[in-house]
Amino acid sequence: MIRAKLMISALVVGGFSISPAMAADVQIVAQNPVIELSASERVDSAPDTASFSTGIESKAPTATEALRDNSRKARVMIEKLKSLGIAAKDIQTTGISLSADYDYDNDARQNRFVGYRVSNQVRATVREIDSLGTILDSLVSSGGVTNLNGPYFSIDDDSQLKTLARQRALENARGQALSYAKASGYSDVRLLLISESIHNVSQRPMVAMARMGNASNESVPVAPGQVGTTVSVKVTYEMIR
Repeated sequence: MIRAKLMISALVVGGFSISPAMAADVQIVAQNPVIELSASERVDSAPDTASFSTGIESKAPTATEALRDNSRKARVMIEKLKSLGIAAKDIQTTGISLSADYDYDNDARQNRFVGYRVSNQVRATVREIDSLGTILDSLVSSGGVTNLNGPYFSIDDDSQLKTLARQRALENARGQALSYAKASGYSDVRLLLISESIHNVSQRPMVAMARMGNASNESVPVAPGQVGTTVSVKVTYEMIR
């Protein structure tokens, strides 16, 4: 006699985790041998959302001057993002840093203190992907930004894709379990346990960026590609006659 615990849970990976809305913790008695296996299914779809990181860096002889100059430039950058159609809720400050700035003195063979460096980084989400290239170019040419990273593509609501991938993964898992059962002289299988993990894969393209301070008037070419939503399940089945 084999005892198995029935537990249905969900875990979202890639920086975020959630607790299951409902979970059953029930002792189930298995009279026959059990099969444990894993199955994954991925569903690809065109993304409808893109995010990128950008920021402003300032240098000045004193920390106060550097921070004030950076704050002024950061406000211009954020207003520029809004003017390009990005909603305030889709603009988030991700980091502000202040550090001493040094230059290497070749004659003295040592670092020489020259002032302070301040950086303000934000993350922006674009919901009209067709405008992404123009937005990136405008930030460089007239937004004053000193760096860009991304873009990272995603699907705003991928619940239907998760459902489809989940169904396919479970069908795949059951098919494998049934094959093992029949090869072992059993006719069917009974599900005992499921655990699940979900992750999204953004096929990030190489974006041709203009050099800072020397941007062209042409929009930056961007190829969104597709985003993959993968559901992986670990299942335990009991083989039955």
